Amino acid sequence: MNTLNSIFKNTLAAILAIGMISFAGCSIDSTPGMGTLEVKLHDAPADYDEVNVFIERVEVNNSESEESGWQVVSEPNEQYNLLELTNGVFEMIGEVELEEGFYPQIRLILSRDNNNVVIDGEVHDLFIPSGAQTGVKLNVNAEIEEGFTYTLLLDFDALRSVHKTGQSPVLDYILKPVIRASNEALTGNIEGVVNPVEARAAVFAIAGEDTLSSTYANEESGEFLLVGLEDGTYDVSVEPREEGFGSEYLENVEVSVGETTNLETIELTVESNE
Repeated sequence: MNTLNSIFKNTLAAILAIGMISFAGCSIDSTPGMGTLEVKLHDAPADYDEVNVFIERVEVNNSESEESGWQVVSEPNEQYNLLELTNGVFEMIGEVELEEGFYPQIRLILSRDNNNVVIDGEVHDLFIPSGAQTGVKLNVNAEIEEGFTYTLLLDFDALRSVHKTGQSPVLDYILKPVIRASNEALTGNIEGVVNPVEARAAVFAIAGEDTLSSTYANEESGEFLLVGLEDGTYDVSVEPREEGFGSEYLENVEVSVGETTNLETIELTVESNE
């Protein structure tokens, strides 16, 4: 009898131990892993002195519904001069750990105030029709994976976003944000130098009829960097912003993911005054 009791107790203990291990295993498996989302802001150039935008919050959505599932990524509550974020310069506006999974949308909540455009030294308020209420929504389809960082590039196109209304001075200019989002891990870049630097060149990466990236060459070194380009072939147009220089057009420039294609030095012709 003692032998039977001993066998029963040992068997019961083994069953309980197995059950506890199984339960612990299920608990670990059901807990989702965490990945990191980074949000970087940059800009396509525009011929203004400044374009200042005040970002209150950055949010991301893990639901198919546009009305629910929003989570706060960051609350910068800061004004950014978009024209400082060109030629490879970025501003980190958000970084957060998220449960692994699919996040279809991101949105920027912009302030109603503290947005302006500066033209020839004069400050003009930028009126935002709806950005402060519902946010500027972008489809990003971000896949967050455990242990990995997903870096989202937001190209805020100041030139196409600022509009002169021709109405009263109070509503002289309005901001209708045009933003292109891309996954940094799936993009490459194009770099080079434009000479002479006095041409103050604008550089464009073109696919078909669409300009997908643009920048101004550095006015001291002539260096330029076109960022956020998907794998493929592009034409590169170099246009002087000063008179007396010719333009250049380079066809079939290859861009590969994770790499920077170097065009070296692009020489612009100096036009004769005769």
